[in-house]
Amino acid sequence: MSQPLDLNQLAKDIKQWGAGLGFQQVGITDTDLSTSEPALQAWLDKQYHGEMEWMARHGMLRARPHELLPGTLRVISVRMNYLPADAAFARTLRNPQLGYISRYALGRDYHKLLRNRLKKLGEIIQQHCAPLNFRPFVDSAPLLERPLAEKAGLGWTGKHSLTINREAGSLFFLGELLIDLPLPVDSPVEEGCGRCVACMTICPTGAIVEPYTVDARRCISYLTIELEGAIPEELRPLVGNRIYGCDDCQLICPWNRFSQITGEADFSTRHALHAPQLIELFCWTEAHFLKVTEGSPIRRIGYLRWLRNIAVALGNGPWSESALQVLEQRKGEYSLLDEHIHWAIAQLLVRRATNTIEVLAPSKQRLIRAIEKGLPRDA
Repeated sequence: MSQPLDLNQLAKDIKQWGAGLGFQQVGITDTDLSTSEPALQAWLDKQYHGEMEWMARHGMLRARPHELLPGTLRVISVRMNYLPADAAFARTLRNPQLGYISRYALGRDYHKLLRNRLKKLGEIIQQHCAPLNFRPFVDSAPLLERPLAEKAGLGWTGKHSLTINREAGSLFFLGELLIDLPLPVDSPVEEGCGRCVACMTICPTGAIVEPYTVDARRCISYLTIELEGAIPEELRPLVGNRIYGCDDCQLICPWNRFSQITGEADFSTRHALHAPQLIELFCWTEAHFLKVTEGSPIRRIGYLRWLRNIAVALGNGPWSESALQVLEQRKGEYSLLDEHIHWAIAQLLVRRATNTIEVLAPSKQRLIRAIEKGLPRDA
C-alpha cells in the first residue's frame, strides 16, 4: 500500500527544485483573486488599458485561474532576476544621442525560457505524485500574475503597480504554474512602500495617476511597445531617448538598491543594443533589424514602430546635421513614420535656430543620481 502524499514536504521540495531550475524564489497560493476584481474592473472602465483590447476581452477571467485550467487548486508563483551586468542605466539615459531600451529586453526573450523551466518543474512534480494536471504561464494567458505573486509571498505590489521584493527590488520576471494539488500556501509579506511616492513623481508622463494605478495610455512602455499608431504629439517630448520601454519608476525605487545581477546568460546584453547610437539605429535595414532582434522581445513591435520610436528620440536630441540627414533620407517609406519624422525635424530646426543647450530636466537629474547611488555597482 502506497504512503499518503506528504503535502508539506512536497511544498518544500518544490521550492528546492525551483531553485535548482534557476528561480530565485518560489511561492504557493490558492486561486482566489476575488478581492482584485473590483480594481481590475474600475481600471478597465476608465479605459486605462488603451489599445490593449485583450485586457477588456478577457475581463474577470484574469482573476479566476481555476477557469483557465479546470480543477486548479494552487498556483506556484516564481520569480527570476533579469538585471544584466553593466546595464549602463545612467550612462544611456544621460546621453540623448543614445537609445534607451528597457533592461529586461536587452537579451533573449524571457517568455520561452521561463515557460520551459516551469514546464520542467511541473514534470518533476508529476514524477513524484502522478497523476497531476499542470499548466505553465508566462504572460501567455489572461492571469493577474502580480496579485498572485503577492499572495504567494514573493513581494508586495508597489505604487507603480509592479511587484517589489525586500531582498531583490523589482527587476525580475514572474511566471506561474497552475496545479491541481491542495498544497499548503504561503503568506503575503508586509508592504514596504510606506509614504514613498518617488515612482509617481519621477514618471516622465505622469502615467501613475494614483497609487497602484497606471494609465497605460500615458506610460512610455505602452507608447513605445503596445501602441500601434502615432505617439500622441503632446507626449513625444516626454519620451526622451527611450526607444523601447521605460524603467524610470523602478530605477528611482529605493528597494532596487537590493537588485541582484542575473546569472542567466540569455539575459546578457546583446552587443548591438548596448548604449546604441540613435543615428546608427535609424539607418538599420529591416533585414538587419530582424537579424539583431532574433529571439528578442523587441522584434514583436516590428520594424515600423522601431523606426517611429527612434524618430521621436532623434527629435528630442541635440541638433546635428547628421540627425537631420538620416531623418530626411527616410521620408516617404511609411506614412506613420513620416508623421514622426516631420515632427522630429521641426524640433531639431527649432533647436538649431535658438541654439538651445541640452540640459537634463531636474527630475531626470534626480533619477540619474538615484541610479548611481542606489543600484548594484555592476549594473
